[in-house]
Amino acid sequence: MMSAEVISIGALLAMFVIGTILPINLGILAFVAAFAVGTASLGLTEDEIFDGFPVKLFVTIVGVTYLFSVARRNGTIDWVVATGVRLVRGKVALIPWVLFVVAATLTAFGTFTPAAVALLVPIAMDFAYRYKINPLVAGMMVISGGHAGAFSPLAVSGALVLGLVDDTQLHVSPLVLFFSSFAINLLISVITYVFLAKRSAPLAEAPTDASGDEEIAPPSALDWRQRLTLVCLLALVVGALGFQMEIGFLALVAGALIALVDMKRQEKAVDGISWSTLLLVAGMMTYIAMLEKAGIIENISEHAADLGAPIVVALVLCFTVAITSAFASSTAILTAIIPLAVPLLLSSHLSVAGLIAALAVSTTIVDTSPFSTNGALVLGNARGVDTRRFYRQVMGYTGGIVAVGPVVAWGTLVLPWS
Repeated sequence: MMSAEVISIGALLAMFVIGTILPINLGILAFVAAFAVGTASLGLTEDEIFDGFPVKLFVTIVGVTYLFSVARRNGTIDWVVATGVRLVRGKVALIPWVLFVVAATLTAFGTFTPAAVALLVPIAMDFAYRYKINPLVAGMMVISGGHAGAFSPLAVSGALVLGLVDDTQLHVSPLVLFFSSFAINLLISVITYVFLAKRSAPLAEAPTDASGDEEIAPPSALDWRQRLTLVCLLALVVGALGFQMEIGFLALVAGALIALVDMKRQEKAVDGISWSTLLLVAGMMTYIAMLEKAGIIENISEHAADLGAPIVVALVLCFTVAITSAFASSTAILTAIIPLAVPLLLSSHLSVAGLIAALAVSTTIVDTSPFSTNGALVLGNARGVDTRRFYRQVMGYTGGIVAVGPVVAWGTLVLPWS
């Protein structure tokens, strides 16, 4: 008789294959599997399964995509795009790097990565659509930039990892953790830009006639609707970044306010919310949360620790967190995996800073997945693309990172120092 672990992971693999090959939303399969596996195999109640529904993520994606749908309809995004391009003097090819630097700066100084990505991705996708930038490059470089700065001592993720380590007998240099993440994410961005920037997007509609070498006309004067939208966006940034208020609710309030004073133009703004993406992400995260509640994820990590040589176990752990985090919260995975790695570090000669940094990097670089908040925002805000083909591109990109990223992190941060 198959164990609960085998059934749970088998169902996950099956739904992934079916949802990728057949034209059915993977989120629907995930909800079905959550109830079938949860009740029949794991012995969970319906309430326990529902506990895993990502309410906060749902509100964040709805709020942000709605607000930027409103901003597109009243011309504010057009003004922002024109202004942003002029900042790089019409060199549209530099825009992905501007996005990378801005995202890294925001997270390094304390912005939670999903919040920074949520603020920048809609603008990045508009840049990509209007100026023929590959949207995969624009979106992925925002995410990589966010994670490049995410493990500074001032950042949320950096403080989390350092705090977990400080509760043990181990010590990790904050600078080693920060620069390890920055360097690998910078490398990922360079490779992404070099190999993908010139490739075309899977278009569903033709973009504007602007090109990457064209000088952009000066932005037009703002009307009162656009001024109000910019004020609301500024308030969103201040509230989310300065006061750690929930970005999803702030975005909904801002979007509703603008819509109420411009109802004729904003009547169909709700169409800009990517409902299919929301269904996909919510279903998958509900399923993974159910596995975490049942202890399946923890059991898999513990099995990995029994495989033999510490250096091999370190590589297995990097792959384990990368694969798991592609479908689940990277923050939750980090919180679980760091304590599980402590016994291995105490009983071996592995580099403490190296393994902790490698686990941190392996956990977060896969947040390009459309099942994570960051990847979902890229997928949900992409414009003018064939959604299904773009989804496959994002999945292929994430698959490459899952396959190679842990090896790079292990090979550069653990192997040379152990």
